[in-house]
Amino acid sequence: MIFNQPGNWVYRIGNHFLFAYNWAELPKFVKIGLTEALIIVTTILALLPKINNTIRNTILTGAAALVGVLFAVFGQIYQTGADAYDFFLAWTVFITLWVIISDFAPLWLLYVILINTTLVLYSEQVAKDWNESIIILLLFALNASILIGSILLSHYKKISIPNWFTNILSLAVVSISTFGLCLDFVDSHKTLLSFLIPLSIAIYTLGIWYGFKTKNSFYFAIIPLSIVIIICSLLVRMGDHEAILLLVFFFVIVSITLIIKNLINLQKKWKNDK
Repeated sequence: MIFNQPGNWVYRIGNHFLFAYNWAELPKFVKIGLTEALIIVTTILALLPKINNTIRNTILTGAAALVGVLFAVFGQIYQTGADAYDFFLAWTVFITLWVIISDFAPLWLLYVILINTTLVLYSEQVAKDWNESIIILLLFALNASILIGSILLSHYKKISIPNWFTNILSLAVVSISTFGLCLDFVDSHKTLLSFLIPLSIAIYTLGIWYGFKTKNSFYFAIIPLSIVIIICSLLVRMGDHEAILLLVFFFVIVSITLIIKNLINLQKKWKNDK
């Protein structure tokens, strides 16, 4: 085979490096044209009728990623001076139709990441008067809403949503909640605490219900672990002397042991039920 010859590989790799090195020397219209051509080609491939639906959606996801590359190239050439959040906002807006039409979980995940990134950058570059409490609450509400919507669609509309997608969303929501509550207990952000505690209780309850419903042990791992971390931060707030640190140490050991034991028992129970 020609591709197995070392000389050909050296030649091909050399061409790639030569192209990357000369990228800065290419005319601006060539740079934009190459990126647009890639988007057009991938989009046309996604429209071919004989392609498998999974492959079609994968190609469309690649095209959505290339939209971001196009905006990056455009901003690099013309030095628009726009804030970073403008870049991610435009990227999000221009792939929205593809996300809705494809109904493809990896593309939806990219979309959720872009929305979160846009919100964070907006708070840093435009809404500079927002404090950490507002940002955490907005991120929590955003991701929790998407998670609840996904669960409800999966449960009532019988729409097939992969477990890994809801798991990632759940991990994001629990992580934001854990960070926010720990921040509250350490720095006493009372405004955030008054909203985040009831919201977190509601989401955690929903997560446990959904875990039992789908027999997904993932929720019985991340939610108790989050509670352990929050309690530890509350204990540390009481004082950092040796007795408290020793209490936290034993509490973590006992808690983690009980969580693992509970997970093993659940797995055995669900296995026997099958």
